[in-house]
Amino acid sequence: MPYHEFTIDDLKRILREGAGADEGVDLDGDITDIDFESLGYESLAMLETGSRIEREFGVTLDDDTLTDAKTPRALIESVNALLVPAEIG
Repeated sequence: MPYHEFTIDDLKRILREGAGADEGVDLDGDITDIDFESLGYESLAMLETGSRIEREFGVTLDDDTLTDAKTPRALIESVNALLVPAEIG
């Protein structure tokens, strides 16, 4: 499978698909460094988000990854650290 970097757009799409978006939060804005709790995503929503990321990107996220990643930037960096680019042959 070709390498696909996990981006902020991927995360926004997965958040919307899995848990929806809080009325008071504009996911189209720059949310990169806003903590998930302020965005309206509690632990259950983050577990659903993590499951969707795992299925779509073929990675395994441990519970610490999800609880330690307080912001979208931190989660994106954690997911990308698990993704391995396909070897060019």
